[in-house]
Amino acid sequence: MEHDAQDARFAAEFHADVTVEKIAEVYAEAFVGAAEQGGSLDEAVSEYESFVEILHSQPTFDAILASAMISAEEKRFLLDKTVGQKASPLFRSFLDVLARRNRLDLLRPIYAECQVALDRRHGRIPVTVTTAVPIAPEILDQLSGKLREALGGEPVIQSTVDPETIGGIVVRVGDTIYDASILTQLKNVRQQMIDRSAHEIQCRRDSFRNPEGN
Repeated sequence: MEHDAQDARFAAEFHADVTVEKIAEVYAEAFVGAAEQGGSLDEAVSEYESFVEILHSQPTFDAILASAMISAEEKRFLLDKTVGQKASPLFRSFLDVLARRNRLDLLRPIYAECQVALDRRHGRIPVTVTTAVPIAPEILDQLSGKLREALGGEPVIQSTVDPETIGGIVVRVGDTIYDASILTQLKNVRQQMIDRSAHEIQCRRDSFRNPEGN
């Protein structure tokens, strides 16, 4: 009964053709949702991050957890022995679910999706800024301010250097890439979208108030 409750809490059944990313996203949302209910979202994701760091530093341990040649029971025993009472009940239960479902090989993709979910809940927007030369801190601050206004969230900027960058700067937000000329238009485009939506809503209200005009 306890295992059934844990399964329902952390994951749904998956079809064979579901992508790794989708599976990871579902587990991540379940983990983040459970952490939110317990009032420990930031702490839970931080604990997960610490565990991923252990995997990086212990490749043998990482390989054992990911191996299809080792049974779920053996992995659960190993996790209980190594993690044991050191981990929170939430994270121990989460690892147990992954072990029984043979999903421990997805620990890293799930963690990446947890970070995405955490950023989304805190209004943070991951942004990659690529420049031809290292960008000065004051310029980065100015860019951050413009992106904050344009995107309506807090940009989390990762800066990289590529001498072949056309135009000197390229900004990537999710799957969208902006060059320097487009960046200056972001704020206006966002405002236009807001204004258009407000106009459409008002038109619908007017049509309901004046059905004869339809």
